[in-house]
Amino acid sequence: MSAPGRSKGEQRKAKPEALPTGKAAALDKPARRTQAERSGATRARILDAALVLLGEKGYAGLRTLDVAQAAGVSKGAQTHHFPSKDDLVVAVVEHVFQRASEQARDRARRVRRGITPDEAIKALIADAQEFFFSELFLVALDLAIQGRLREAARNPMTELSAATRLPVEAQWRAALVESGVPGDVADDLLWLTLSIVRGLAVRRLWQHDAPRFNRLFRLWREMAVGYLANLHARPAKAAAAKRVHGR
Repeated sequence: MSAPGRSKGEQRKAKPEALPTGKAAALDKPARRTQAERSGATRARILDAALVLLGEKGYAGLRTLDVAQAAGVSKGAQTHHFPSKDDLVVAVVEHVFQRASEQARDRARRVRRGITPDEAIKALIADAQEFFFSELFLVALDLAIQGRLREAARNPMTELSAATRLPVEAQWRAALVESGVPGDVADDLLWLTLSIVRGLAVRRLWQHDAPRFNRLFRLWREMAVGYLANLHARPAKAAAAKRVHGR
């Protein structure tokens, strides 16, 4: 008998069409990942686990066996991707530095629209502080020093630092110039600002005084802005002096 209130045609439309067994199974079964995709996923898990453990234990306390266990991979799988502890740490630093570099370049591009020199220097200090005051920067510094002490023909950490940080510096130099700072002065201000922030970041190794650090950053901004104001005033002062002596 037909269902009440429905025609046979409606019943035929309501009934789903059965799929052949092979096709139904193919739709239910997720697509298999390629070997490259599985390898990339394993590598990403290892890097994520190593980054967390580096933050908790630092370079000295990091053990590759702990990383493998945290990532849920075998020791052999880890050594396949990263043969040594230094290889693993360099890969972690490279991953984070590249991401930080992209963020810093984007931040520098955003602040370039109609800002004053004081605002540009303030933004530069904040960006540099975020990078140099990270624990991973100290790890990278440690690795760079070790490479220098070993007198290795190639130091991956210094190469990585140059590849990721120099483009950032170019963007901040452009931001300073667009704020009204002359090009040659922008170079000097950039170098001095980064050196001050980097130096205080290293000082944390034996004296971490955050209030003083922030006070010194404000003092440097005031000194830099005062210098720029005096620099802009020099032509006017020279012209005034020339008029006085010319009388």
